[in-house]
Amino acid sequence: MSARRARAAPFWTVGRMRAAAVVVVFALWELAGASGLFYRGVLPSSLLVGRALFDLLTSAAFWMHAGVTGFEVAVAFVIGCASGAFAGLLLGANRYLGAVLEPFLHYLAPTPKIVFLPILLILFGVGVGSKIALGAISSFFPMALGVAAGVRQVSPVLLRVGKTFGLTRAQTVRMIYAPALMAPLATGLRIGLGVSIVGCLMSEIKLSRMGLGYSAMEYYRVFDIPKMLAVLLFVFLAAALGNMLIDRLTRMPGPHDRAKRKWNLFTRRFP
Repeated sequence: MSARRARAAPFWTVGRMRAAAVVVVFALWELAGASGLFYRGVLPSSLLVGRALFDLLTSAAFWMHAGVTGFEVAVAFVIGCASGAFAGLLLGANRYLGAVLEPFLHYLAPTPKIVFLPILLILFGVGVGSKIALGAISSFFPMALGVAAGVRQVSPVLLRVGKTFGLTRAQTVRMIYAPALMAPLATGLRIGLGVSIVGCLMSEIKLSRMGLGYSAMEYYRVFDIPKMLAVLLFVFLAAALGNMLIDRLTRMPGPHDRAKRKWNLFTRRFP
């Protein structure tokens, strides 16, 4: 029993520290709002924001906006991360292509993706297409660069062993590359989700009549700060939930775990 408690103690310590951090943040929020350092109404009480969030969650119009943004983010996330993973695998496995094309990715990755919005509006119009395209572009770069770097970390010895066993290209990807790329893929998915949300919200703010970005700006225009912050809080909680799901999914046992166990012998023998 004592050993079990000893193992559980660090977890509960971390849990208490996280709870204390949340309490401190809310306390600082309340103190800043009551200090008089800001204009009245600019930093409302967290209770007002909580009440506004409850009102939004019981509103059909809010869920319509949330559904539009959720659809845009989901499609952009899938397209951007899937194409980024394919491009990263291709650039990492082919040295010539990597040397030619990867520098362009490094130059474009830090560029604010909002600069592409005028071009996307011309190509896809002012509907959901331009928002999805901007979100997909945003998530493409971190996934492509992460996967390309992960592919290069695969031991050449494992690749030679795979050729000796006559593995096909698909088997090589599944049995050698996949176990080594789980960490870069997980990181790329987390970053890709965040930048997809940012890209879609930014495009909604600039030119849209639907979505959470448009809704937040409408509340800002009428100076309904509690509801504006409630929308942003909802986006934060949704992003945190998505990040949690990605973390759980990337930790679930699957074919890559079996492949990793199968190749552990070679990694020990040929480091």
